[in-house]
Amino acid sequence: MEDIIKSILADEKIDAAEVEKLRKTLYEDGVIDKEEAEAIFKLNDEAKEKDPSFKNLFVDVISDFLLEDGELDEEEIAWLKEKILKDGEVDENEKALLEALAAEVDLPEELAALID
Repeated sequence: MEDIIKSILADEKIDAAEVEKLRKTLYEDGVIDKEEAEAIFKLNDEAKEKDPSFKNLFVDVISDFLLEDGELDEEEIAWLKEKILKDGEVDENEKALLEALAAEVDLPEELAALID
């Protein structure tokens, strides 16, 4: 996974073909693990340009990772908050993620407040 991320970030852009390659790679085993979720956040934070299809991949991957058991626990909430606030801004993709999560589970106020 690390090599794929480095290769994608080499030009600071994520194009549609790279999004499809990522989706195929990430879902190959049917489970999103923490390393894969961390990698998607890294791409979101570091790529200067992202194909619009990346937003759906980002939301799908992080939602699947966090909601594998159907709920958000304290550890997952802390992880998500740290990832979103790491770069000092809540971007469009992160807001879309929070909205998608809010549609599935009750978001704690500390995360719900980040949507506005």
